[in-house]
Formats: sequence, structure tokens, C-alpha cells
Amino acid sequence: GREILSLLEARNFPIKEARLFASPRSLGQKIPFGEHLLSIELLSEDRLQGLDFVFFCAGSSISKEWVPLALQSGCFVIDSSSAFRQDPQIPLVIPEINGHVVKKQHRLIASPNCAATILLMPLFSLHRAFKAKRIVVSTNKAASGAGAHLLQELNQETKAYLENSPYTPYLPFPYAFNLYPHNSSLQENGYVEEELKMAHETRKILEDDSIQLTATCVRVPVLRAHSVSANVEFKSPFTLDEVYQLLSPIAGLSLFEDRAVNRFATPRDATGQNDILCGRFRKDLTQPNTLEFWAVGDQLLKGAALNAVQIAETQVQP
Repeated sequence: GREILSLLEARNFPIKEARLFASPRSLGQKIPFGEHLLSIELLSEDRLQGLDFVFFCAGSSISKEWVPLALQSGCFVIDSSSAFRQDPQIPLVIPEINGHVVKKQHRLIASPNCAATILLMPLFSLHRAFKAKRIVVSTNKAASGAGAHLLQELNQETKAYLENSPYTPYLPFPYAFNLYPHNSSLQENGYVEEELKMAHETRKILEDDSIQLTATCVRVPVLRAHSVSANVEFKSPFTLDEVYQLLSPIAGLSLFEDRAVNRFATPRDATGQNDILCGRFRKDLTQPNTLEFWAVGDQLLKGAALNAVQIAETQVQP
């Protein structure tokens, strides 16, 4: 939420009044916005009245309860949770990729999973040119993707480890200097919910139900910015020159590589950056028409807050 507020100010989004809503434990906190201090309120139907835009970024249970009420109040809603992403009637939007799916009758837009966004920003133009057939992707997810509590846990646990101090981990295992398979809900097929989101959302955003995708999601001891490594089989042949030509003009995407010194993007490079950083494009030596690449992005920006604000911007542009 704070990132959305900062972006609205930095990008000069037209605002006459802003209201901040959160849980009771945050009630009354003062948040700076421009020259003002805004007080956090409790969400209520009355306080939704008169709002043009409402951003939801508090999880799917809150969105499922309150988004219908915001829509009844006449608000245009941008939801960053997973609550409505798979609803075929609700657009799931990355403006640079599929902003065209938003029509005048739409009052609710879903913003996609952060790792899916980082994957798709380099992939979408390649898919349009060569048609992706199968994608194998591994995601390395930073602590901040799970919220402030895990970010604080990583900081405190790392400090304790380096000082050789006793510390009881929040997780069932150490997180500092460690990593673990993503701990979202484990399904009967052996995938976790986060991995299945990658497949469903990729097909919906690229508007191609034939794409096969398998994902492995891992939480790594990085403070901020996710990274993905992808192996993509296309239906049509391609050259690396064509790949670079297609990617070079894309807004919101930056090529980050210096092959002479084997230097590619890291989470530290991407932290605080609006662009997704990509590189290390190479042909898979084991099968034809297959490309491998690496991409890194600040999941709190393009992976979440920035994408939501960009969706809102499409509604106020002349």
C-alpha cells in the first residue's frame, strides 16, 4: 500500500482526496502523502462512497469481501490479490502486454502474480513472434514478497546468525543463509498454489490456452526483488539477433548484461527500479526452437504496486 501511495505521488496521478484503509492495529497511524499526513481508517461502506479508484492489496479474503461493495459504490477497482485473477469475466492485466482487454464496461481489473509479471515482460513479444509452446520456469522469491513480517524475520535472523546469538525462527526451519520450496498451499498433484498461479495467469495474459507451463517456486534469503530463470520452447525457429531486436524497444524492460565480464542482473540491481531487467539469452543446446533467459524485477514495484498504478493511469489518460 505504501508503494502505491508513493507511486501515485511520484507519477503525478490526479488526486483531489486520498483515503487509506487498513486493519484495526494500524488505525490512526499517520502516513505522509505530498504535503499532508493521512490518517489510516477502518474500511467501511460509507467511506467507499465518492471514491473514483480503489486499490486493494491486502490479500484475497479482504478482496472477496470488500471488492463487491466497492463496485456497488461506483468505484473503479484494481485488485492485486489472487481473488479474481482466474475469473474469465475479470481482465488480468499488464498494461504493456494486454491493456487492450480492458473495455468501458469493466469496473474491476486484476493485477497479476509478481513472478508471472517478471516472466512475461520479456516473453510476450517473443510469444507473439514465435508462439510459446512449453515453458519451464524457476522463480527465486525474495522475503518482501511475503510481506513485512518475513522481511523483518530475515533481517533479525541474519543478524542473530552473524552474531552467533540464540534465535527462534518464525519458520519451522532457519531462513537466514538458507532457502526453501515455496510454502503456499500444497495441492494433491504435488504443486503448490504459487506454481499453479504461474501457469494459469501466463495463459490468460498471453491469451493462449495451449501454452504448457511448469514452475518451481523457491523462497530465497534476499530482501527485495524476485528473479526467474526460464526455458521456453517455441513453435517457430528464431535467431538470437531476432530476440534482441524484439526486446530492445519494449517500455518497462531493460537488457542488463555484459558478456565480456559475465555480468548479469541481480536482485540488488533491480531493487527500487521500475523496469524488469533481463539477459543471458541463449539457445537451449538440447532441443530445437528453445530459448533460455534470466529476468529480475522489484516485485513491490512492477510486480505489484507499479502495475496497479499503471492500470489506473490507463483510465485517466485522454
